[in-house]
Amino acid sequence: MARRPLVMGNWKLNGSKAFTKELIEGLKAELHDVTGCDVAIAPPVMYLGTAEAALAGSQIALGAQNVDVNVKGAFTGDISTEMLKDFGAKYIIIGHSERRTYHKESDEFVAKKFGALKEAGLVPVLCIGETEAENEAGKTEEVCARQIDAVINALGVEAFNGAVIAYEPIWAIGTGKSATPAQAQAVHAFIRGHIAAKSQAVAEQVIIQYGGSVNDANAAELFTQPDIDGALVGGASLKAPAFAVIVKAAAAAKN
Repeated sequence: MARRPLVMGNWKLNGSKAFTKELIEGLKAELHDVTGCDVAIAPPVMYLGTAEAALAGSQIALGAQNVDVNVKGAFTGDISTEMLKDFGAKYIIIGHSERRTYHKESDEFVAKKFGALKEAGLVPVLCIGETEAENEAGKTEEVCARQIDAVINALGVEAFNGAVIAYEPIWAIGTGKSATPAQAQAVHAFIRGHIAAKSQAVAEQVIIQYGGSVNDANAAELFTQPDIDGALVGGASLKAPAFAVIVKAAAAAKN
């Protein structure tokens, strides 16, 4: 089954109104004729309105970096699925290691977010991955399986239909160290196989991105791997030319 790759930029805590407009204009110019790859950006929630307006008429989808499990009420500072939909957001990042670490989000809480997004008709981008210590201890597969199983146990394997998984080894995020294509492929194949044990059909269609110091120099080789379906891009997504190279590499490798 041919899966259409997704390259998504996670801007994290970066940007301004002017930066958002400028970067999006640069991306539209760079990517206007690119086909064969889905593209999305996730700016800070403050700039979703600015981004929505700037993206009008382009093939670049809008995403967001977080969501709450509650739809409305006395939850100061939180963002609901309906608010994100109101701005035209489609892909929502959940379970990022920075949220798990700094905000103490558990596997079970991330699974609740996954369920809230599915119920709202939004696309969860579920981040999973191991720390450097877990990697060195040979626990990569154990950690990834646990984080995936939290969703399966709560919602069933069919919840991964139309969803995205982003494998992001924590030791590679923002460090300049990236897993080798062979290392990343091995983990991606394990993830797909783990889901296939529950449902082959679900496993064949689920998009599994790689994330962790993906840049314009290493993207093409990563995308040649059969189970790597695009990338969740951090720092390189803040520069239109570099991000465009990554998108074009994904489109070329998978078509």
